[in-house]
Amino acid sequence: MAATVLVAGGLGYIGSHTSVELIKKDFNVIVADNLSNSEFFILERIEQITGVKPIFFNVDLTDKIKTAEIFSQHPVDVVIHFAAYKSVSESVKEPLKYFHNNLSSLINIIECMKDAKVSKLIFSSSATVYGQPEKLPVTESTPFQKALSAYGSTKQMGEEILEKLTAAGIINAVSLRYFNPVGAHGSALMGELPIGIPNNLFPYVMQTGAGGLEQLTVYGNDYDTPDGSCLRDYIHVVDLAKAHVMACDRLFQQKNETSCEVFNIGTGKPTSVLEIIKVFERCTGVKLNYKIGDRREGDAAVVYADITKANKVLGWKAELELDEMIKSSWKWELSVRQS
Repeated sequence: MAATVLVAGGLGYIGSHTSVELIKKDFNVIVADNLSNSEFFILERIEQITGVKPIFFNVDLTDKIKTAEIFSQHPVDVVIHFAAYKSVSESVKEPLKYFHNNLSSLINIIECMKDAKVSKLIFSSSATVYGQPEKLPVTESTPFQKALSAYGSTKQMGEEILEKLTAAGIINAVSLRYFNPVGAHGSALMGELPIGIPNNLFPYVMQTGAGGLEQLTVYGNDYDTPDGSCLRDYIHVVDLAKAHVMACDRLFQQKNETSCEVFNIGTGKPTSVLEIIKVFERCTGVKLNYKIGDRREGDAAVVYADITKANKVLGWKAELELDEMIKSSWKWELSVRQS
């Protein structure tokens, strides 16, 4: 019998792609989303791609009573928790908003899981837990440095909550520390939908290339990197979604080796901001209008993953290269502008 997965934040960027991949692997999917950083039409797009419309709850997961109603109405085997605010720069300016939403939603979900006797949780963590690491690439055992943003702090705290709860035998958890999710579904029916001016590089590049934004600012070209701009490990969102499916199957099949597992999810290949611009121009034939600006508060100079553990233990490996990340993002951007 197929497992039922509650995807918290399942209409968001990563959540929607994961919902699609779960359905393709015959999991039953329930989506909970408050639509604060997502759009309702994505539910129809999931159905359009898969032929299956997930059960949907329009719920703010900081509301424990409404969250509990999901578990009382449907049997759930595994929860994937994506429902968090995610802008690093916004979290520096509005830290309380991030602490309240990201931590209270996690605690509410776990309390509801405990009441419903659901013991399997996949946590959407982040490379920001490492801060500015002393050694690269970062492994799962790399010590956390002081978080550079409230967003990073909530991910560090979230992992600590899971570490203590799993040690107490309350739940089994897998934390996926992913690096920089980019790209869009190959159908161009789903992709990143930032509200207002984007905070992340890829949508800003795409919107500038398409004429929606006048100019892209590269935040700093004086870092200790080959071209002076920040280096990041970019991972295609479809590859990332598949990692969640494999983690879900791992928990459901009780293949986890410990009650609290952690995996880095990236490509292991650092790419600079200026290199992204060059590859964008090559793949699209569009000249990008950009300028060099000051460094941005909360940004680490270089972060990229050692993905050995994910490859060997989880059995997952990234398949889609940078060209595909850019081409699918561009295709999605053009489709959004035409709709």
